Amino acid sequence: MHTTTPGIFSATTVTAVSRKTFRTPLAVAVATASLGLSGVASANTGVEERLAELEARIASAEQRAADAERRAEIAEQNLESAPASSAPAAASQDVEERLAAVERQASGEEGFSFNVYARSGLLLGEDGKSINGGPYVTPAGSLGGAVGRLGNEPDTYSEAILNYRMRFDNGAKARYTTMLAHGTDSSNDWVGDDTNLNVRQVYAEFSDLPSFTGAFENASIWAGKRFDRNNFDIHWLDSDVVFLAGTGAGIYDMQFADNWKSSFSLYGRSFSDYPVVNRENPGLDDEKSDTDNLVLTSNNYFGDVQVMINAMSAADNDERSNDVRRDEDENLISIGETGADTGWHTMVAYHGDNFFGGEGNFKAAILHGQGLGAEVKGLGSNGDLTEDATTTRLALYGTTYIAPNWRVAPSILAETSDDRFASGDSYDWATLNFRVANEINQNFEMQYETSYQWMDLDPQGYGGRNAVNGDYMKFTIAPTFKPEVGGFWKRPEIRLFASYTDWDEELNGYAADDAFGDEGFTGGQWSFGVQTEVWF
Repeated sequence: MHTTTPGIFSATTVTAVSRKTFRTPLAVAVATASLGLSGVASANTGVEERLAELEARIASAEQRAADAERRAEIAEQNLESAPASSAPAAASQDVEERLAAVERQASGEEGFSFNVYARSGLLLGEDGKSINGGPYVTPAGSLGGAVGRLGNEPDTYSEAILNYRMRFDNGAKARYTTMLAHGTDSSNDWVGDDTNLNVRQVYAEFSDLPSFTGAFENASIWAGKRFDRNNFDIHWLDSDVVFLAGTGAGIYDMQFADNWKSSFSLYGRSFSDYPVVNRENPGLDDEKSDTDNLVLTSNNYFGDVQVMINAMSAADNDERSNDVRRDEDENLISIGETGADTGWHTMVAYHGDNFFGGEGNFKAAILHGQGLGAEVKGLGSNGDLTEDATTTRLALYGTTYIAPNWRVAPSILAETSDDRFASGDSYDWATLNFRVANEINQNFEMQYETSYQWMDLDPQGYGGRNAVNGDYMKFTIAPTFKPEVGGFWKRPEIRLFASYTDWDEELNGYAADDAFGDEGFTGGQWSFGVQTEVWF
């Protein structure tokens, strides 16, 4: 995910479970439900689909509960059979503490847990050779303009999340999280020269702190490098609606009113080195510099409505020359605009637990930003934005069943942006995507996806790019095998697929460094492949 997928997992808080909880299957189900689901599933799933997800995990939870109960019975028997001279009070206390520890580990309240998101697939063209692909393959992709991902991903990407949870005698809880991520476009088994391995998250979070009272009673605090808990995405496009990440600290879930929860955070992000050109004497040698972008965030929930406000500051980024170009003799051709050193961003979103009144779920959001905030999805990630840059984006998606064995997931993602990288530039695009699945039996379903994108891009020469206007379309059919069907969020699955893609010829001339217009990649062609996708 997110990309987008890029971003995909969110941590959930688990509740204490007493020894008696393990006595009935219903209570086991409740205890299991408290564990929650990580990743994309926990971010997007409706109530009915989440319950369906949990059924597959009840059996293993029952086994863990039975183990805990047997240990409790054995411990009690040992205590009852112990002689009077064995200090029964101390022994009883020791047994109770050990039982409590066993129960907390069985419930997931303490101890180690492991979560995963992964995808891997092979994408071949009509000639049997690997071809370009991915949700961001179009010219609008460099601006966040994603298209449907089904049958359109040639990469291997994986995330491994390691969690360790602790509970203390005073009731306080702590969680430590590390996330490793790896990605490559190579299909080889050994890709040391063509791989990206990254530690994307390292943070600690404290909750249930007994000294926190009033509005802070249920608040949690964190520090480190992390994805913000309140990110969410459109899975079908591998695009976050909003993605906030970096290194910093924050506090979640302050309760200012019955229907108002608020969170605050400060994230720091580092822009890459950039050239600084003496504008009065451009013949002087370029220098390199770097800067940090600070993002101060207020995230508020009023029931199902989310209001997010961000302020950004990047000292000295206004010295950046964002489009330095030279000819083959190293003569300076252009310097470009200067980068913004401040910006702001806001988002209003609705998280519905129904599909416009029917069974399912939907989410809608409108985002707007200026200056450094004009990168409205990846907050604070782009230092080339000008101080006059403005962007507005609309995101809408949902899932529902239209018949007992037929489910649909429509989505819309659209954006308009002006003065983004050069004075007078404009970038407008819109994507409509429609995913359909027909459940044939318990282990097999047919998936279909239609994706359409319109784009009108006028970069005003930025980066040597040309103005283009045109359409892109894709249709995919994907026979899919699963251990159990029953919702868009059921994983793992293995897919075979065939996709037909086409686009207007004019789009091939947008840029010399993108995929469109490459030999064998000019539109009007079939592709074939296989892919697995896993999360838990």
